[in-house]
Amino acid sequence: MLSWKVVTRSESLINPAFLIGVMRLMVTFRPLEDAPGDAVTKHTVQGLIYSHLWGTDYWKRHDEARFKFFTFSDIFPPGDFRTDGEKSIIISSPDDNFIGVLEERFGERGTLYLGSLKVELVKLRKFSLKPTGRFVTGSPVVVRSMNTERRGFFSFYHEKSVVYFVSRLTENALKKYWVFTGEKPELDGPLFDRMVPRVRRNGRIDVYVRVRMHGSSFLIPGSTWKLLEKRITPRNRDFYAFLMDAGIGELNSLGFGFLNPLREDKRREKHGK
Repeated sequence: MLSWKVVTRSESLINPAFLIGVMRLMVTFRPLEDAPGDAVTKHTVQGLIYSHLWGTDYWKRHDEARFKFFTFSDIFPPGDFRTDGEKSIIISSPDDNFIGVLEERFGERGTLYLGSLKVELVKLRKFSLKPTGRFVTGSPVVVRSMNTERRGFFSFYHEKSVVYFVSRLTENALKKYWVFTGEKPELDGPLFDRMVPRVRRNGRIDVYVRVRMHGSSFLIPGSTWKLLEKRITPRNRDFYAFLMDAGIGELNSLGFGFLNPLREDKRREKHGK
């Protein structure tokens, strides 16, 4: 069970300037060998990130039962890895220094390893975004199951409770923000005013992501959303900026709950654009 310890300014990970920055790092790479798309899992990407945090205070928190305050998108474009094609991933965090450390560490290397897959680093792009009030998920959103007798994760097909899903999502968001800032936000209404899920061809909302950890493989259910809408005001802007880069739901440091803002002008869903 997580302990909700508040991170104070003096405990800020490396940079004592404790400000919420909406910061992201897009890593573009080219595989040096062909490989199937499932050769790289979320645990593989998490391993890449942590291997480049060695020797920093961020590395020390790897095994701690606490929020890690970063997430990452699914690899895009989806599909198999080919030597004649580039792929990208976006890492986001409300901690600007975390992104800076990764940018520096990645930039020191011309090649990276995603597990056993060797890739050539093509480009690093550090950029910031503002919350527009309209979001789209860039990876599945996960919350714990409402069945407290088992250690699993919620699925709409089996548990059928939108109320529980939204309640758990809201509770998690408020706790993360409080732990990171020491401030308790006051929501003006629900976490999102409008939520539109992506529905699969079979009519189900749930998607299942295979995760390989500690020598075993298992499926984690989640949901993806083509629209999460909230009116952004001066009062709640910092809170939604934080959520946009910390991620929503649980297992954020394993690449779940990544959010992209939708452009206000074209209202299009595009990764990192």
